[in-house]
Amino acid sequence: MAPYEALYGRKCRTPVCWSEIGDNQLSGPEIVQRTTDQVIQIRERLKTARDRQKSYADVRRKPLEFKEGEKVLLKVSPWKGPVAYRLKLPEEMQGIHDVFHVSNLRKCLADETLAMPLKDVQVNEKLKFIEEPIQIKDKQTKFLKRKRLKLVKVCWNSQRGPEFTWELESEMKQKYPHLFT
Repeated sequence: MAPYEALYGRKCRTPVCWSEIGDNQLSGPEIVQRTTDQVIQIRERLKTARDRQKSYADVRRKPLEFKEGEKVLLKVSPWKGPVAYRLKLPEEMQGIHDVFHVSNLRKCLADETLAMPLKDVQVNEKLKFIEEPIQIKDKQTKFLKRKRLKLVKVCWNSQRGPEFTWELESEMKQKYPHLFT
């Protein structure tokens, strides 16, 4: 449905023909005045809606300010803006530009002892963590109504420490055959 139709409950007609079809009485100044009044009414309703939406958005908005020496969490994305901070980055991150927009920074509340050394982190071309299976811990067969699924319990080397998941044996053999030798 067109916005005009949703607002007024009827299809939009050109300003030349605001009267109903079959009604051949066109009066110049009256039609112009009626059209102008309707445009003013539409503008007022749009402004009211825009002001209401802005008030909802302003309630959740908080100003962000950081002091020198504070730790921040960096959210990386290719977005630029007028408000920026220059960060002192570790030696391992020397090739990364050190100025970031305020929207990419979050206050860091994590325990520093949980920080992971950068040399242990492996990422793919899409900057996702690479998690490799270490070994197969257990095997199990799941019986469904008409199927038998062979599952293996895989120990993964993840960035949070060892994790275990049940995976299909056929898929794991295809992707990681070295685990089954």
